[in-house]
Amino acid sequence: MEPVVDERIVRRMLVLRGERVLLDIHLAELYGVETRALKQAVRRNKSRFPADFMFTLKKDEVEHVVAQGAVPSVSHLGGAKPYAFTEGGVAMLSSVLNSKRAIAMNVAIMRTFIALRRLAKNYSAIVSKLKEMEGRYDKQFKEVYALLHELLDPPPLPRKRIGFRQE
Repeated sequence: MEPVVDERIVRRMLVLRGERVLLDIHLAELYGVETRALKQAVRRNKSRFPADFMFTLKKDEVEHVVAQGAVPSVSHLGGAKPYAFTEGGVAMLSSVLNSKRAIAMNVAIMRTFIALRRLAKNYSAIVSKLKEMEGRYDKQFKEVYALLHELLDPPPLPRKRIGFRQE
């Protein structure tokens, strides 16, 4: 089965603290709820969201997110620091938010996380295979590599002299 990647979700994903995350404002938008309602539901169920499921962004992380264009401005956050939800946190949100739309969107988000993980695994396998082939066939294709390098980076043409000729 081909992995299903939902572009709406992928565009909102960020990498913070080495984790692929979704911000509360983006999740609220996807779930069709207000951000404050989502945050309130999380605060009421704080024990369901340990640090590896959700964390609050630090000031420098907020500035980084704004610089990346994930959030239009710091004022767009309304003065509150956003929550970032990892894959586990998004899964846990399904037990906190019970609307039909939230559940359907949660399934789509989880499928996207899984598909991205599969794609990353396939990508790393391809890169390692290419490196292995380059090492094995390097001697046989030395002339081809030299020609390719010359085509990619041709030697400079001789410059025409500018100015008056003296005869």
